[in-house]
Amino acid sequence: MAAITQADCLVTAPTGAGKTWIAREAIVRCLQPGQKAWYACPLKALSNSKYIEFSRTFGNETVGILTGDRKENGDAPVIVGTTEILRNQLYDAMHQGQTIDVDLVILDEAHYMSDPDRGVVWEEVMIYLPSRVALLMLSATIQNAGRIAAWLETIRRKECRVIKETHRPVPLYPLLFHPTGTLFPLLGETGKKGAPQLDKKVVRYVTAGKKRAVAHIGRRPAFDDILQVLQRYSLLPAIFFLKSRADCDKALIRCTKGPMLSLDHQKKLAGQISLLLDMNPILSSHRQLDVLRKFGVAAHHGGQLPGWKLVVEKLMSRRLLRAVFATSTVAAGVNFPARTIAMLNSDRFNGVEFVPLTATEFHQMTGRAGRRGKDKIGFALILPGRHMDLRQVVQLIDAPPGAIESQIRINFSMVLNLLLSHTPEQVKALLARSFLAWKLERSHKKESGVELLIRDFERHVNFLVEHGFAEPNGQPTADGRWAARLRVDQPVIVAQGLRTGSLPDGDATLLAAVMAALVYDREPNDRLRVDPGSKAVSRVVNRFEKALLPFTQAMAKKEFPVRAMQVRPAAMMDAWARGEEWETACRRFAFAEGDAAALMVRTADHLRHIRQLKKEFPEMAHLAGEAIEMILKPPVIEPIGDYST
Repeated sequence: MAAITQADCLVTAPTGAGKTWIAREAIVRCLQPGQKAWYACPLKALSNSKYIEFSRTFGNETVGILTGDRKENGDAPVIVGTTEILRNQLYDAMHQGQTIDVDLVILDEAHYMSDPDRGVVWEEVMIYLPSRVALLMLSATIQNAGRIAAWLETIRRKECRVIKETHRPVPLYPLLFHPTGTLFPLLGETGKKGAPQLDKKVVRYVTAGKKRAVAHIGRRPAFDDILQVLQRYSLLPAIFFLKSRADCDKALIRCTKGPMLSLDHQKKLAGQISLLLDMNPILSSHRQLDVLRKFGVAAHHGGQLPGWKLVVEKLMSRRLLRAVFATSTVAAGVNFPARTIAMLNSDRFNGVEFVPLTATEFHQMTGRAGRRGKDKIGFALILPGRHMDLRQVVQLIDAPPGAIESQIRINFSMVLNLLLSHTPEQVKALLARSFLAWKLERSHKKESGVELLIRDFERHVNFLVEHGFAEPNGQPTADGRWAARLRVDQPVIVAQGLRTGSLPDGDATLLAAVMAALVYDREPNDRLRVDPGSKAVSRVVNRFEKALLPFTQAMAKKEFPVRAMQVRPAAMMDAWARGEEWETACRRFAFAEGDAAALMVRTADHLRHIRQLKKEFPEMAHLAGEAIEMILKPPVIEPIGDYST
């Protein structure tokens, strides 16, 4: 703890190694002299959880939360919120010529800096944060912590200490589930160079190719049989990581072929479910509720409602479930441990093709094995099959974690906000502080990271000048100044829609529909044959797209990304805003509930930025506020409450 008072710190440690304790102690030390702390999280759900936790620890009056859709006690000495909100506060402070009113910033899950979509926000925070503000970063184990610290020392002109812990509080023991129902140690004696090796029995199994009693090679194991084996050896609860959402949901059906929970267990589980559903009664008709109550199993993936996933997490944390089936892509977001994690695949789908698991992804999954204070050992159960390469898994067990890579990139929101408080030359100096620039300069590339970033920055500035958002000297015009407050995915497209009057007026639902079409970034599925919604929705989307066509064509000509607008998300939004039943709308427009909820939340985030432009566009700001009220209702958002009791 002494290091925190003397320098910036990067704490890198496995899950459950006590990083949260370090954060709490750092906040205590910050509060004692009357200073302020900011705790930044990558996810809103994690922000809500930390807000409840810190409110208990420090008192309700001491803690506030800022996540976009929640703003409570914003002047409190301890603020919990998303990293994007912290970045936006740094933008505002720079624009106002002030320093941010905080003395300690804690970046939780700092390895998100390597996230392709959102990592740029973490790097921006590190670049913009005044050096007088103490910086504490909490991360999973990473390979290049020393290089991150060296870069930060260069740009912040102060020491950055790396606190590294590689020891797991709960040791991991890998097992192989033999198709006969027998559990074998996966690893045997180490090789000549100290590398782990497959156990001899496992090697014989791999090479035997005989038919098996419980599951043949290449067939999906019977989950009810697997659970009975794990229960026999006291290896429950378990988290099964499967390939797809559909696999997770199908696994529940297979579990119903086995024995139900004992009546006593069902009674305890029913009592806790009842308490949780009292806070979110719309989930009382959830299609998986009966399986949850009788068999103590649940699915947890991105296609489900946030409220349902929270219920599953709370029940698992209270040790009332036997198993949870989750997709490997959400392994990092699973907010609960288990005694055992089970893997059926050594690869994953990256959105385009199946690729082998990386060491980081493998460690994210196995990091959930073993409950601190409850288990002396955590188990990683490997289930053989056609998608499981056992030798690759052995290599992953001993493989070092992945390195953090810079995801810094130029975008219009960044450029507009920086130009509010910096000249173009000053912005270029800021870009020279990026991790990408620092790293490439040290690798002696022919073209440095600075040159790459500056060229892209100039390309953005030139476009803003050409279209009236900036003066030739780079200073934002009147339009550029209010457009800078649109901190959204496509700010110049939204701004162009506002200043040309192309966004629908007089109808809040149609405004929400157009914004939904703008934020929806998934590839269209031509195989879907669903009701495209009312003709009015289709007309308003097409009208907006046609009105902005010259502008978007100019963007495309300059090689800026422009997404085609789709009617399906707009029609889903319109139906929900106008009062159609949630499940009916999701079914009619072929949306998984979790995807539909995410669409509503992202659309509301964009509408909030329009709502704040009351001076420039009073009528549109009013409509945006109405639209937000129409779409943010259960089950899109769960009622605010303390689920931890």
